[in-house]
Amino acid sequence: MSEQTPKTTGNGFDLNQPTIIALLYLSSFVVGITGIIGVILAFVWKGDGPEEWEVSHFEFHIRTFVIGLIASIVGGILMLVLIGFFILAATALWVIIRTIVAMLKAQNREALADPKTLWI
Repeated sequence: MSEQTPKTTGNGFDLNQPTIIALLYLSSFVVGITGIIGVILAFVWKGDGPEEWEVSHFEFHIRTFVIGLIASIVGGILMLVLIGFFILAATALWVIIRTIVAMLKAQNREALADPKTLWI
């Protein structure tokens, strides 16, 4: 099996598929809809025969989206009793941290140790 060279831009930033999904997730805090595009791409690219290290990233991104969505819905409902604001803030922070950690690992083309964990 031949070793593939990473495709990088001029500044050394590797724009691979998991990185694209992570960037879409992060931009969803500004734009809104890009997180949905990111999870759709994760499902599509997961079925396209990705490299071994990418499989853990796709699963990690899908779980991040689903758990973040559920927590956001719960936080939105609980805003009626004011605790929802804290849940929404914690969920946003959790998604941002997970996404940045996954993006940094994707830049090194490293698999995530346990994509099914709630933590990093």
